[in-house]
This record gives sequence, structure tokens and C-alpha cells, in this order.
Amino acid sequence: MKVSTLLLSLLLILSVSCFSSKDYVTDYDYNYTGSFKKYKTFAFVESSELDNTVITPVLNATIGARLGSQGFREQVEKPDLLVSYKIFTDSVKYRGYVQPEFDYWLNRTGYTYRNDEGEIEREQEKDETYNQIRYAQNSGMLVIYVIDSKKGNTIWQGYTAANFDFESPNFPSDITRAAYRVMNEFRIINRLPN
Repeated sequence: MKVSTLLLSLLLILSVSCFSSKDYVTDYDYNYTGSFKKYKTFAFVESSELDNTVITPVLNATIGARLGSQGFREQVEKPDLLVSYKIFTDSVKYRGYVQPEFDYWLNRTGYTYRNDEGEIEREQEKDETYNQIRYAQNSGMLVIYVIDSKKGNTIWQGYTAANFDFESPNFPSDITRAAYRVMNEFRIINRLPN
């Protein structure tokens, strides 16, 4: 009897601890002109706004590990992609777009042609529109931007609404989990030559 009560109590504690961890709901938008299959390298944009003692090392390590696992290589000199991020701590209204799923869109695109000036272009498909959606006001947000370094355009942005407590001892693990969940939506696998 005591063993079953102890086992039940342990099971209850474990299940409550699983439910108490924050679950970051993420979303993303992307630019239809991005040459996603051609990017190989990335670098981070240095932020002057964030507290670089805690946030920068945690986010750079998390995002860098995720991109590295997808075959991207960090390169400071002339990278293909620049990665930047921003943490909003106040209430924020955010605008996103209703678009086809990123994986689906990536798999069916890639048909390019050269225009009269010799530049590579791609025909836009009928569902490639930027239909805006406004997200409810929330008390904070993490946004990660992926920028084409040659064109200077943001080609992908992922975000999650969250109120981060910078003073909490759990802050590094919370921001790591949030960044990983956001970058999990950037589903480009890069095949680097050996």
C-alpha cells in the first residue's frame, strides 16, 4: 500500500513538472524571393541593444548549433546569411502573413530562368501572396531574423510570444528553449560538400 502511494505521488510530481515547463508556440514568415537552396554559410549580426553577457552567448550557441545541424557553416567573412534576433519585453502587436507551409513551398519551388538582364528569376505562383494577419497584443516576444547578406532582405523570420524574466534563474533555459522552438521552423537542410 505504501509503495503504491509513493509510486502514485512520484508519478503525479513528474507529470506536473512536465506540464509546468513553458511551451513556446511559434510561427514564421518567409520571403518568396529567397534563394533558400543556395545558402551555405551564416554569421550573426552584433546586437548593441541586448545584454551581451547572458543573452548573446546563449542565443548564438542555440541558433548556431541548430543551423550547424542543418549543414550550415558559420563564416564571419562574406556569409550568405546574417542572423539577428530581438527580444521585446513590453506589450507588442505583431503582423505576420498567411502563407503556404514552408516545407511545401520549398519542395515545389526552384524553377528559375534568366531575365533580359541575365539575372536569375523565378515565376511567382498564384498562392504566393502576402496576406497579412495581425497577432494579438502580448507581453513580450522573441523574433529571429534570417537575412540574405547580398540583397539585404529579411528572407525568414520566426517568432514566439513570451514574457521572459531576465532575473529568473531559469532565464537561460527559457530563452534556449524558445530559440530552439523558433529555429525548428527554419527547415532547410543544406548539403555541404565533403
